[in-house]
Amino acid sequence: MTAPNPPRRRDALANREALLRAAQSVLASNPTASLDAIAQAAGLTRRAVYGHFADRDSLLREVIAVGAQRFNAIAEATDESDPRVTLARMATRLWREASAVRASANIALDDAHLTDTVLALAPLRHRIRDLTRAGVDSGAFRGDMPAELLAFLIEETARATLRELRLTTADADSTVVRVVLSIVGLSWREQAELISAHPEIFAQD
Repeated sequence: MTAPNPPRRRDALANREALLRAAQSVLASNPTASLDAIAQAAGLTRRAVYGHFADRDSLLREVIAVGAQRFNAIAEATDESDPRVTLARMATRLWREASAVRASANIALDDAHLTDTVLALAPLRHRIRDLTRAGVDSGAFRGDMPAELLAFLIEETARATLRELRLTTADADSTVVRVVLSIVGLSWREQAELISAHPEIFAQD
């Protein structure tokens, strides 16, 4: 009888996982790291890498996909009755996930991989657009521009914030939340009142 998980198959899966973990770790601190550096960090040879990925870009696309799965899951799971709270809570959770998966965030900021990132994050973008439409329709968000344009501004501002803060600012949670709430039209005082009334915005998962 054939074993359900032959040793060679288990070794291949283990090597693939090791490569992905090494890529996430190395690219988190050095987005331009070479394939040799990633292979060395995984304890594998460059030849072994080619057994799983055709080239460096193939490996990076997989890192993007792994991070995107987590980002998309957060967007889908964050759903409060108030669109403002939903957006703020989503921003907090996504920021913390980006901090934990810095490689994915770094790659996402690289224009060379923008197309792959856009495709991988399509569910997240659709969720933001649906949320923005709900916020505009309910009057919770500013209504002086089309919801589609407002959603685009949220996405681009969040991307610019990631690039500026480099994922190291001590009060990053609060900064990111206030940035997105400002974009959707809340004044500084309204933001403070919302945050005070909803401490769950910054709750740890």
